[in-house]
Amino acid sequence: MDVDTDRTRHVLVDLGFAVRRTEDGGGVHGSAEIVPEMWVPGTTSLRTSILATWVDHVAGLAAIGVLAPRVPVTLELDVHVYDRAPSDGDVHALARVLKAGRTVVVCGVDVTDRDGEPVAIGTASFMAAPTPGLELPPEVFSLDAVRLPAGRLSVPFAERAGCEVREPGVAMLPRTEESLNASRSVNGGLIALAVEEAALSLTPGATLSTMAVRFLAPVRTGPAVATAEVRAGLGRVEVRDAGKDDRPAVLGTTRTTATHAV
Repeated sequence: MDVDTDRTRHVLVDLGFAVRRTEDGGGVHGSAEIVPEMWVPGTTSLRTSILATWVDHVAGLAAIGVLAPRVPVTLELDVHVYDRAPSDGDVHALARVLKAGRTVVVCGVDVTDRDGEPVAIGTASFMAAPTPGLELPPEVFSLDAVRLPAGRLSVPFAERAGCEVREPGVAMLPRTEESLNASRSVNGGLIALAVEEAALSLTPGATLSTMAVRFLAPVRTGPAVATAEVRAGLGRVEVRDAGKDDRPAVLGTTRTTATHAV
């Protein structure tokens, strides 16, 4: 969500996602231009994991308005694509708080294309990080600290993140300085990439129409290893922190859909 661009260029900077508060102050809007490096390999469709990353980003910023100065930690994240994801143009994501409880904040996100047509819907829930003394700097509340410099992927997203398919159904994502969130664990959107890669490695030529991830524990050591099982297009993916005695970190559910090849 917020990254330290002074020390290193965060992976998410290269997605070129610009964010701002809505004019009424009640939501967070983000937008980015789709480039071919964002496509699912072998297709012309935008990755669902990138949509998940953007949903997590704007929803997390919306949750800050409730949880600040505490750091929001993602509990659950889901994205559902209406039809085939677009291959070019701009994508817009608008997040608003649906429920603000004492311990959990739930946000809804609408994703549209450059013409305002619906692309996907997403939901994310957050809690405050339990780490004592961990707080966001005041400038984050106005989004000043998360106005990332303009970036563009020069290589495919999975390559940029260092996510590799080790064998069919197994993907590995390293923990690097370029992939961390404010709590110093692997960014949830990048873990969604590992979930996607593991599932799609069993269904070549397809894309994901649905992705839902439940975060059980942060990946603080890494690498994150995602292992998928897919039957009749429905996938179950488990992500473990390999450097932390293979501790379960994420449970994912995916649904594949046929797409058009390049």
